[in-house]
Amino acid sequence: MTTPPRTDQDLLSGVALTTFRLNGQFLALAETLARPVGLTAAWWQVLGAVLREPLPVAAIAREMGITRQSVQRIADLLVERGMAEYRPNPAHRRAKLVAPTQTGLDAVTALDPTHAAAAARLIEAMGRDELGAALDAMRRLTTALDSIAEG
Repeated sequence: MTTPPRTDQDLLSGVALTTFRLNGQFLALAETLARPVGLTAAWWQVLGAVLREPLPVAAIAREMGITRQSVQRIADLLVERGMAEYRPNPAHRRAKLVAPTQTGLDAVTALDPTHAAAAARLIEAMGRDELGAALDAMRRLTTALDSIAEG
């Protein structure tokens, strides 16, 4: 059993440290799932960001919460390997859109069975309702952090 936080700072530190650990756990899981289909967790993350619609590198970076330079480096690698392509951006001449190629789409689709199995194991371990509540809490936390960063 863990000791409850004593101060507001203890609570913030506890949430931050747990989030860092959770991020590491998700990255390790993503690497395990992605490796057999020739992806890395980072490549999967960038391809996943553009599955619905092509996006500029800056928008992908904002969505993922990482630097534009990191996304640019990954996007360049994906293009070099034929998993993504750059397309003209009608809204901005210099900021090209990143879009998956059929090869990239096939790689992400190949993840579906192991991704579904991992999701089922997590739901079995935690419960669907509790996992949904955790997702809702994480989204509220993200919104709250955005609001205090702006102010």
